[in-house]
This record gives sequence, C-alpha cells and structure tokens, in this order.
Amino acid sequence: MKKLESIGNRLAPIVFIVILISIWQIAVASGYIKPYILPLPKDVIITFFNILPEIKEHIIITIQEAVYGLGIAVIFAIILAVVMDSVKIIKDAVYPILILSQTVPIIVLAPLFAMWFGFGMFPKVIVVALVCFFPIVVSLLEGLESVDDDLINLIKSMGASKLKIFKIVKFPASMVSFFSGLKVAATYSIMGAVIGEWMGGKAGLGLYLLRAKKSFLIDKVFAVIFLIVLLSITIFKLVSVLQYLFMPWSKENR
Repeated sequence: MKKLESIGNRLAPIVFIVILISIWQIAVASGYIKPYILPLPKDVIITFFNILPEIKEHIIITIQEAVYGLGIAVIFAIILAVVMDSVKIIKDAVYPILILSQTVPIIVLAPLFAMWFGFGMFPKVIVVALVCFFPIVVSLLEGLESVDDDLINLIKSMGASKLKIFKIVKFPASMVSFFSGLKVAATYSIMGAVIGEWMGGKAGLGLYLLRAKKSFLIDKVFAVIFLIVLLSITIFKLVSVLQYLFMPWSKENR
C-alpha cells in the first residue's frame, strides 16, 4: 500500500502538469490566445532544442554564478548560525537585522553591485549569496535551538566540551533543518543569478532572456524560462542527493 501511495504521489504532479500543458495547447491552437502572446508548447520545445548550441556559454556562466553564490552562502550561514546559537547577545543583535534585510528587494541592490563591482561574475555571485543566505541561516539556527536540553545536559554530565556537544549532538540533530533551508536556497540560486544578469552583464541566461524579450521572440523567452526551471530543479535534486548521503535514515522514512 505504501508503495502504491508513493507512486501516486509522484504521478500526481506529472498528471497535473500534463493537464495544464493540454489546456495551454488547446487555448492557443483554437485561437483563444494569439501565438505572439503565448506560443504553442511544441514551438517552445522545438525552440528550446534549437537554441541550446548557441546558449551553452550562457548556461555555464549562470550555473557557475549560482554554485559559487550558494557555496558562499552555505559557509557564511553555518558560521553565523553557530555563533548566534553559542552567544545569545550576538543573536539578539544580529537576528533583527537579518529579518530587516529581507524587506529590501534584491532587484534594487543588484544594480548597485553592478556599479560598485563592474559587470563581471563577482556582483552576480554576491546577489546569489544574499538570496540564498537567509533561508539557510534561519533554518540551521532553528535546528540548533530545537535540540533537546535533556540530551545536552546528559552529554555535559559526561564531561563533554562545547565543541564535543556541538559535534556529537547539536549539529547532527539540526541536519534536517539545515537541508530544508538549503533546498529552498538551491531553488533560489539560479533565480538570483538571472536577476543579477538582468541588471548588467556580459553573458548569462538573464542577459539572453532580456535580448529575446527586447526582440519580441516570445518562443525564445519561454524556452529560456523552461531551461531556468530545469536548472533549478536539477540543483534542488542534487541537494536532495547530498541529504541522503549525509542522512541515509531520512530516505528510509519516506
């Protein structure tokens, strides 16, 4: 029964997507929506494969920006979460600033980074890091704080140091929260790179998307959007694989 339920859960989104695409196809093919507003799904797929050779460089650059930014966000998020969990006064001082930082739209900051750091890869990496940093640090901090106090006191009574307590108890117990935040950040990483490229750049999917939009090539716009979605899903799945490698028991519970 569990196996059938699992298969059903996996098929449900696929069936729903097929239904949406079918409605899209019928609406455009029957003339209710003009092709220059919304192209046919088959035209988007054909364009997608046709433009792949010419956008390889753009894909590589966007992936690099996303991966570098996500990596930087993970490093700084772990450091800050551990420090805030260890020193309460730092948490009281920094946490409200973290919340306040999320009220500033990243699309406002992106052009500033372009003016300060130029139009290379670096400002895009900063944008990705800022987009990905918040969900990771908040999730990890909540995971660290949710560890059972009785378990910590038990380890303390055995003479364990703070480092031992963190290594043996706190960090392993917070892994679920950490990967939850990392999955959210992973889906944001490609989006952050594209936003950074919108604000100015020499290459990348965001720049290619802008060029296609300004040329009114709607099929290319949808093809690039489809590619961005695929890349985001791929990074999300890679993080899921990492989670299963570090937490093999989480797969058994599914």
